[in-house]
Amino acid sequence: MRIDLWVPTSSPISTPEVLAVVGEEAEQRGIGCIWVGEHVVLFEEYASSYPYAADGRIPAASGTGLLEPLNSLSFLAAHTATVRLGTAMLLLPQRNPVYTAKEVATVDWLSNGRVDLGIGVGWLEEEFKAVDVSWPHRGKRCDEYLEVLKTLWCDETSAYEGEFYSLDPCQMFPKPIQSPYPPIHIGGESNAALARVARAGQGWHTFNRAPGDLAAPLATLDDLLAAEGRRRDEITITVCPYFQPLDADIAEQYAAVGSTPWPPSCCHSASTRSANRWTACRPYWTGPGPAEPQAAWRRAAPRRTMFDL
Repeated sequence: MRIDLWVPTSSPISTPEVLAVVGEEAEQRGIGCIWVGEHVVLFEEYASSYPYAADGRIPAASGTGLLEPLNSLSFLAAHTATVRLGTAMLLLPQRNPVYTAKEVATVDWLSNGRVDLGIGVGWLEEEFKAVDVSWPHRGKRCDEYLEVLKTLWCDETSAYEGEFYSLDPCQMFPKPIQSPYPPIHIGGESNAALARVARAGQGWHTFNRAPGDLAAPLATLDDLLAAEGRRRDEITITVCPYFQPLDADIAEQYAAVGSTPWPPSCCHSASTRSANRWTACRPYWTGPGPAEPQAAWRRAAPRRTMFDL
């Protein structure tokens, strides 16, 4: 079992000073991966339902927003040396896949091969409208975009022809440091998301599940993997407890649910995969934007649950 850190990179608290300290402190404590999320825009009024809250509302205050994730990881790469850097989740079907491939490859290059790419299909229809992307069939679009990413990362001359995207022969360099490409973690709770893991993922990233909520989806995932000729020892399982309680005993329960004969370790590349990474998820700091971020971090030390497991 490994402990990762999911960082809510929201303004105004996520200043350069705070993120630099987050990277430093995470690395010193042996955190496996720092994960950051994505929303380009948020809305005070929206009809979509946030799937991880009973009231269907995302827990974001008015006047706040998330930093762009790949820029954030580039910043963290410059302030760290060993901790892995991941997106949880990059909203792939609302993005341009060619730019996304370039940006992910660049961060992997600059971080010397430390990127984990978590992707999801999104839940906020209004955000898709804001970036002028169709909401229907976003799952199929996501599948095609994954193929576009892979050809750009793996082939000297890349090309793709699909229902939602066409890519004429072209070349993209540099390629990612990791071979054949950074591990792809699929986020989501639906059977469609689990099927996407089985077809195309090196990991499943689930949110807001207690240990007792994992047996059923893991059994479904095992069946889907078997249908693809794969096994769970090829997949990294990352659980972000989110609103669920978390302490050292509960962390061990997560490990027990996913215990397997193979040794748990980090997924370092798409060709070196292993299972059972369990992610602790707690905000690293909450409150108004600090005038002295590092001092604020020190004062907030008792709340650093994820570092003390």
